[in-house]
Amino acid sequence: MRKLKNNELDRLSVKDFKEVKKTPIIIVLDNIRSLNNIGSVFRTSDAFLIQKIYLCGITAKPPHKDIHKTALGSTETVDWEYVENTLELVEKLKAKKAKVCAIEQAENATMLDHFNPEANTTYALIFGNEVKGVAQSVVNASDVILEIPQYGTKHSLNISVSCGVVVWDLFCKLKNLN
Repeated sequence: MRKLKNNELDRLSVKDFKEVKKTPIIIVLDNIRSLNNIGSVFRTSDAFLIQKIYLCGITAKPPHKDIHKTALGSTETVDWEYVENTLELVEKLKAKKAKVCAIEQAENATMLDHFNPEANTTYALIFGNEVKGVAQSVVNASDVILEIPQYGTKHSLNISVSCGVVVWDLFCKLKNLN
């Protein structure tokens, strides 16, 4: 088996990326401290054609060299916007009929592997601060709390890893609905 060369990967141009139909997923970053995590979320969002990223609270915004280092140019492809207040954004997304899903460990959370998305629905996935998680007020306002099942001693994943896991799972499930 031979590894593929970069020119064999069927990459979209920036223009084509902007025009292609997006996956009905929005990502909300709620007070993320690490610029490397932010860049990694951009890169994951580019890979799975995410509609938009909202950067909230203390979450840094491009352009920034530490975001760029892990984003590898995806800040130029993925649509993004800064919104100061996450809770106000949640209310606006719900008013637009998005299903708001906080990614958190919480009472009565739905385990990701048991979550069945609905067709023709946009999902807003909220990822929280590396130490404090998603703000409790935002958890309370969410339609669904999704938890990634974990079986080791830490029960803690890096936010960029959590994003990759949840987006891949939801992407696959949504793809199978169409």
